[in-house]
Amino acid sequence: MDTAQEAPVKLKDLAVPLGIIGIVLMMVMPLPAALLDVLLTFSIALAVGIFLTALFIREALEFSAFPTIVLVATLLRLSLNVASTRLILLHGHEGSGAAGQMIEAFGHFVIGGEIVVGLVVFLILVVINFVVITKGSGRIAEVAARFTLDAMPGKQMAIDADLSAGVLSNDEARSRRKALEQEADFYGAMDGASKFVQGDAVAGLLITAINLIGGLIIGVVKGMDVGTAAKTFSVLSVGDALVAQIPALLVSSAAGVVVTRSSDGEQIGDTILGQLFAQRHAVYLTAGIIAVLGLVPGMPSIPLFGFAGLLAYFGRTYVKRPKGSASALGSGVSGASSSGGDAMVKSGDAKPGSAEDVDKALALDVLTLELGYELVGLVDTASGGTLLDRVASLRREVARELGIVVPSVHVCDNLELKPGMYRILLSGNPIGEGSCQLGRSLAIDPTGNAPPLDGDVTTEPTFGMPARWIYPRDREMAEALGYTVVDHATVLATHVGEVIRNHAYRLLGRQELQHLLDLLAQKSPKLVDDVVPNLLSLGDVLRVLRNLLRERLSIRDLRTLMEAVADLADQTKDSEQLTELVRERLAPQITSMARGPDGSVAAMALDPRLEETLRGSLRDIATGVGGALDPRMLADLAREATAGLAKFGVLGVPPIVIAPPDLRRYVRAIFEHKVAQYSVVSFREIEPNIPLRVVDVLGRDFAPALASQGA
Repeated sequence: MDTAQEAPVKLKDLAVPLGIIGIVLMMVMPLPAALLDVLLTFSIALAVGIFLTALFIREALEFSAFPTIVLVATLLRLSLNVASTRLILLHGHEGSGAAGQMIEAFGHFVIGGEIVVGLVVFLILVVINFVVITKGSGRIAEVAARFTLDAMPGKQMAIDADLSAGVLSNDEARSRRKALEQEADFYGAMDGASKFVQGDAVAGLLITAINLIGGLIIGVVKGMDVGTAAKTFSVLSVGDALVAQIPALLVSSAAGVVVTRSSDGEQIGDTILGQLFAQRHAVYLTAGIIAVLGLVPGMPSIPLFGFAGLLAYFGRTYVKRPKGSASALGSGVSGASSSGGDAMVKSGDAKPGSAEDVDKALALDVLTLELGYELVGLVDTASGGTLLDRVASLRREVARELGIVVPSVHVCDNLELKPGMYRILLSGNPIGEGSCQLGRSLAIDPTGNAPPLDGDVTTEPTFGMPARWIYPRDREMAEALGYTVVDHATVLATHVGEVIRNHAYRLLGRQELQHLLDLLAQKSPKLVDDVVPNLLSLGDVLRVLRNLLRERLSIRDLRTLMEAVADLADQTKDSEQLTELVRERLAPQITSMARGPDGSVAAMALDPRLEETLRGSLRDIATGVGGALDPRMLADLAREATAGLAKFGVLGVPPIVIAPPDLRRYVRAIFEHKVAQYSVVSFREIEPNIPLRVVDVLGRDFAPALASQGA
């Protein structure tokens, strides 16, 4: 890199490095008493500034440089201690002003020249700093660092979930990850910074003892009598100790304030006063107790009555309601947001019947999970509930699988439901429900052939497989017999996920589609501009994508889909026909979904006579001369297809019906209402190089009836 292009070094960039080097040099270079006074004044001013800054910040990360500042301030105090010790030992015999006016003032004015008093005050300050403040703040920093590191994986997963779901942009996700890393680094550094303060307190105690003992010896050597030497060097040693201990106490107090800051967005003064005087009855009761103490004989009545009146005044004039005190939990249970956190439903201050109240009544959640009261514990994270985290992860999983942004799932209780029942609603309409038994686990028989097991017989609510509600003690036995044992949270999360997948096409609206197109336009702006609105309207594209989602085809590769729409829109504007043509372009995706473990596609084919019957029905419908299929034939068709599901289960492959391209839509419409487990694909939607294995032929058993109907 060309050094000529490097930015010039500014003076402020050199100030801190040079200052730290100067602090280190003070340990070995002698300082005059006047300069020592200046530096001691700077040390006290720095400590006061650190303490006040800690008081005025709103969040701990606003003072993220605090650990480094603590290190520099501690190093400065220790260097000044070494410099002052040098002056005291070298020139202490000359008088109490040998180490500067600052130390002399603290030695005479602050302690009144009483050495014992000064030593006691100094020892008390050391105990307060080392035992109380530093120990407490160090413990808080250690616990905060541990909890922050433990919570990092969950927070990172929540950020990734929001990013995958489209709730966050890449820049926002990057910013949140950086803030998360800064938070972990800060509390980890604060844990170490507390050790600096502890060491500083111990060092101050040792330096004071050295000054006292060394000064006494040097004073006697210099010709001073023992009493004069003890008095002179004691004043200097205690004054020096107090000058160093006051800034140390301020910095350690600032460390305690920083690590105990909450993220409520308020300054500590507002938080303390707002919460201390928030409860009017507590303030009045305190004032009454203080007033009663003033009536006790011998008590200082004037101060007690004065404080009682002051508290009564504050209780009347300074009552601030804490943040969040007016909020109530939606139906008594937290809701799942995109990050897995709680969704609080505020009661609000709107008057009943007002416009604001009516607007709130009109609000309708897209997805809602209602729980009976026995299932409320599933959302209580304090007692180990994992449902909210599972729902948040589920939104990310569906977004990756289908390519849509799943809206937040509002989780609430419903006292009208049975205790162990739950219900899934889409725009207020029930689309799924089930029930759980308290204190039991669900043992699912995936094959349907597992040996009987002690427990209540039931049906798994998501896929309708046979199952039993068993006691936890029988879990190992059930798993040994081939059952799959799951807890309540897994049952609900699986059911919610499957319901979302089945109704994904109803979750995609114009607003959601526009959001997806905006994301695509960031990389392929020309493609989006060519399709919408030049070739098709937003509604036409929406109908095509909904048709794909209806059959659980992913639209995550939106670029390929829009390229296909752009190429095929000239052939037809009909959304149904355009969907069929787009599906053929998605042959690689459809083939990968249909392939079995051996790499081939196993499917149920249609008997040729059944195909001709279906084509005749379509021709009659098109000409308006009837065309309705015989209900008995449809019932037989559904019965035969249902029986064929077992063959696919044995092979371990998804059930598929393969049909000619011109009949695929018609066959799909039949199976959607009769046997929805099947996916219907056309021959053109399977890549030609993939082996196709026919499991069975549908319609062969009632071929004579079809032939007579055709005749």
